[in-house]
Amino acid sequence: MAEKKCNDSNVVPGSRRGNGRLLKRSMKRYWDLYLLLLIPIVYFLVFKYKPMTALIIAFKNYKFKAGYWGSPWAGDFGFQHFIRFFKNAYFGEILWNTISVSLFQLIVGFPMPIILAIIMNEIRNMKFKKVLQTVTYAPHFISVVILVAIMQAMLSPSTGVINQMLTNLGGESVYFFGEPGWFKPLYVISGIWQNTGYNSIVYLAALAGIDPGLIEAARIDGANRLKIIRHITIPAILPTAVILLIMNAGRVMNVGFEKAYLMQNDMNVRTAEVISTYVYKSGITNLQYSYSTAVGLFNSAINIILLLIVNKVSKKLTETSLW
Repeated sequence: MAEKKCNDSNVVPGSRRGNGRLLKRSMKRYWDLYLLLLIPIVYFLVFKYKPMTALIIAFKNYKFKAGYWGSPWAGDFGFQHFIRFFKNAYFGEILWNTISVSLFQLIVGFPMPIILAIIMNEIRNMKFKKVLQTVTYAPHFISVVILVAIMQAMLSPSTGVINQMLTNLGGESVYFFGEPGWFKPLYVISGIWQNTGYNSIVYLAALAGIDPGLIEAARIDGANRLKIIRHITIPAILPTAVILLIMNAGRVMNVGFEKAYLMQNDMNVRTAEVISTYVYKSGITNLQYSYSTAVGLFNSAINIILLLIVNKVSKKLTETSLW
C-alpha cells in the first residue's frame, strides 16, 4: 500500500502550533487507530480512575445517605482512621504477616520461572518439551478455591496423602492447616506450583530472541552448555527479569486475598491475617467502610513507595527501569 504523504514543510515541530497541526493531521490520517485507542482509554477512565474518587471516604466518617462529599471529616485533619489502624493492637502482626509472606514468595518464587525457562530452552526433544510445558502451565488455570480444596484434601490429618506417607514411615500425623507455622510455606509453595509455568512464558519469549549465531560462535570457541547459559542466556533475559522484579516489588503488600482468606481458620489466623483479609473483614463483614478504605489506601501508598525506590535503585545499578 502506498504510504500517505503530507506537506509538513511549514510546520515547526518544536512550536506549540506546529505540534498541534501535526497532531490534527495524524488524527485525520489514522482516525481508525485513534478510535481503537479510545476503547482502552475509556475503560481505564471509567473502571480505574473514576472509582479512585471514592478514596475520599478514607478521610471521612462515611454516611450512606450523605454520600462521599456530604459525609463529615474524620477528625480535624481527616486522619482519624489511619491513626486508629496504627494504634490497633494487631497492627504490627498484620503488617509483618503481609510483608513476610510477600518477601518469602518473592525470594523463593521469583527465580523459579527463570530456572524453568532456561531448562525448557535447553531441551531438544520437542515431544518431551511440549509435555513439560503442558504439565507446568496447567495449574495456572485452576481456580484458587479448587487449589485450596486440593491442598486440604492432600494435607488432611486423617485421609491426606502426605500424612499417610508420614505415618507409614513411622512419623506422626500433622494438621498442616491448623499449625500457624505452616501457613507461609504452604501459601508460597502452592503459589510456585500454580504460577511458575505460566510466568516462564515471558522469559521463553526473551530467550527466543537470542541470535543463534552467538551460540554457534560460543560453541566454536569451546564453550560448554553451562558457559553458554552463563554468558549468553542469562544476560539475554536479565533486562526482562529486572523489569518483572520491579513490578513484583510494587506488589509486595498485595498478598492474594482469596487464598489467604480460604486458608485461614481459628488456629492459624494470627499468622494468616494479612492486610487484604483485614480490609475485607473490616469493610464487608463489619461495615466499617471508611476505616477499611483508609487501611487499603495505606497499603497502596506503601506499594507505590516501594515501586519508586526499587525502580530508582535498579536504574542506578543496572540501567534498566520502568521509566
